[in-house]
Amino acid sequence: MTDRSFLFVLGSSRSDGNTEMLARAAAEQLPAGVRQRWVDLAGAALPDFQDGRHEAEGWTPSESEEALRSATLEATDVVIASPLYWYALSAHTKRYLDYWSGWLTTPGSDFKQRMAGRTLWGVTAMADHDELRAEGLVTSLHHTAAYLRMGFGGVLLGNGSRPGQVRDDERAMLRAKTFFAQDAPLARFP
Repeated sequence: MTDRSFLFVLGSSRSDGNTEMLARAAAEQLPAGVRQRWVDLAGAALPDFQDGRHEAEGWTPSESEEALRSATLEATDVVIASPLYWYALSAHTKRYLDYWSGWLTTPGSDFKQRMAGRTLWGVTAMADHDELRAEGLVTSLHHTAAYLRMGFGGVLLGNGSRPGQVRDDERAMLRAKTFFAQDAPLARFP
């Protein structure tokens, strides 16, 4: 796609944290004119997801939920920027992805069909230097992309616990320079 639009979904409980810094370093490398929208889930009025898919009445989406769904559907590239919390996605991020379950059956949204062919990316900072510790997060994002027939660009991993520490991870900052330029093949289940 030549007309790309990136949605950066920040899932940290801390603003300006290491994950956000790493995501912004990667976003700085995008070509001029590529649209970027940043959403901070910590500031979004998004309650825990209530699964009403199998209830006769369904549910009425809140204004905040509808804005997030629209932003997701408008993006060609969705970037999940979640710190590694307990070897997985943050609670804010998991809640956002739980809403995708409801959007799959929202009348008229065609969420699954509309997400097919788009690209899912991940960015995370973690305290551990062993990148294998992030496998749960990586697998969750990969399988989400596979289920929706999206491309998966992988996860940009960085190391940092204290605020700003990720800037000292030279390897991660170097990878950030080319992260969004790499191929994002169609995700497939193993």
